[in-house]
Amino acid sequence: MATIDDLRRTAAGLPGSEERATTGGAAWFVRRRLFAWECHPWPSIPADMRAIIAAEPVVGVKVADRVDALALVQMAPDVFLRTTTSWGEPKVAFRLAAIDPAHLAELVTEAWRVQAPKYLRAEYDAR
Repeated sequence: MATIDDLRRTAAGLPGSEERATTGGAAWFVRRRLFAWECHPWPSIPADMRAIIAAEPVVGVKVADRVDALALVQMAPDVFLRTTTSWGEPKVAFRLAAIDPAHLAELVTEAWRVQAPKYLRAEYDAR
């Protein structure tokens, strides 16, 4: 079971990553580009997904493309939410308590890679 602190630790180890407080909770950026965030039950989210987000911690991350998001949802529909909003696509949201810390670290790192500039990715890869 992963926690927000696991997400914070992973994000803190990524070059150029910064955490900010937003209206919906914490969010992580690389060079002003959002890559991970705590989901908030906004009215524009479908009611069934909004109920999950209101009841437990849910995190959203950027993905390379919509196909990647759909594959994750199909692979583990009990972990990944089928939809939230169309804003900021492509992305995927998942139930934090239903994912293990290693998979969380992989998702956050890949989300960072999607948004990070080439020089920061090279810096990370050189480590």
